[in-house]
Amino acid sequence: MNTLAAAAFGQFSTTALTGAGLAVGLSLLAVDHYTWWKGSGGGAAAAGGGASGKDIKALIPTWFGIAYGVIMVGCPAGALGIIGGVLRWGGNTAGGALMGFFTGQKAGTVATASAPTLTWEGALVVTALTLTLWSLRKKFPAEARRKFKRGVWIGCLLTIGTGVFAYLGTLVIPSVNEVGAQLLDSVVHGTSL
Repeated sequence: MNTLAAAAFGQFSTTALTGAGLAVGLSLLAVDHYTWWKGSGGGAAAAGGGASGKDIKALIPTWFGIAYGVIMVGCPAGALGIIGGVLRWGGNTAGGALMGFFTGQKAGTVATASAPTLTWEGALVVTALTLTLWSLRKKFPAEARRKFKRGVWIGCLLTIGTGVFAYLGTLVIPSVNEVGAQLLDSVVHGTSL
């Protein structure tokens, strides 16, 4: 199945990030945080907590989505890895079209996928998380789902690279691997966390 899916989506998938895809990821991140910073009339403003509306909890769906997007980049194959590549391709393509329209320039490659990969213990956590999210998807408010999806796209775009962006990948993926190993040891082998 994975080979068939990879062949079907291979032309619409990439492991590289262009400057244009980076611009898309950064702009999505900036818009989401600017909207939060300025307040959209929700959160604290709706609760009578002032006019600013800076409820930090409003960023949770976005940052959870970013972490999930980082995890998708760490999947070496399978549906999550393929979808992450498709999202990166979409960001590169849309950003490239906009960059060409606005500046007349073509974007160069910034980086190629180099995030750490999931171990099988980490894959246990990701599989359980994915099944849980899928099962509960209709329980979350529409705004939270929208922010989560945007965060996933941001995570798929901004994880690849060096410096600060590589830090996301080296922070999230090894942590998921470690959580999986610790849970496996405690549940299967009876050791304490």
